[in-house]
Amino acid sequence: MAVVIAMLRGVNVGGYQKIKMEALKTLCGSLGLRDAQTYIQSGNVVFREDSEEPVTLATRLENGIEQTFGFRPDVMVRTPSELRKAVAKNPFADRPEIAPSRLLVSFMASAPAPQARNKVLAMPCDPEELRIHGRELYVYYPNGMARPKISMARIEKVLQRSSTGRNWNTVLKLMAMAEILEASR
Repeated sequence: MAVVIAMLRGVNVGGYQKIKMEALKTLCGSLGLRDAQTYIQSGNVVFREDSEEPVTLATRLENGIEQTFGFRPDVMVRTPSELRKAVAKNPFADRPEIAPSRLLVSFMASAPAPQARNKVLAMPCDPEELRIHGRELYVYYPNGMARPKISMARIEKVLQRSSTGRNWNTVLKLMAMAEILEASR
C-alpha cells in the first residue's frame, strides 16, 4: 500500500467551501483510503491507498468531495518521494534569513509548458522571488503574503495551471506525517 499526500485547493478560506477535517477523513475512508490523517483546516490529508494512478486518485477525491459537500476543489497529490524531492529542491534552502512562514510552495497538477514557465519567471515581482522546479512553484514573500506584488491568480493564468499553495512549515509537517505513516507499515 502506498502513502499519498493530498492537498485541496481553496477549502475553508474566507468561509467558503467548508469541509471539516473529520468529515474529510470519513470521506477518505468511504473511498477506500486507509489511515487518513489531516493537518490544519486548509485541506491537507495523508493516507494509504492501493497504488492508484495519481490523476485518477485526485479525480476520485474531487468527485467524492463534490458528491458529499456540493463543491469541487482541485486536488493535488504527491507521494512521499515526490514531496521529499520538492523539499530537497527548495531553491531558498541555503538562505537562513528566509522565514518558513514567508516561503510558499505552490503545487501544480502538472509542470507548466517551458514558454509559460519562462514568462512567469520574467514577470517583475521585486521584492518577491519566484522559482519553478517541475510541478512546484516556490515563492519567497519577504514582506509577507498579505499584499503580494504579484498575485497567484495572475501566475496561474500565465502558467495555465491550477495550483494550491502551502507555506514551508506545512510542507515539512506533511512530509513528516507521510514518513511516519510509511514507517508504520
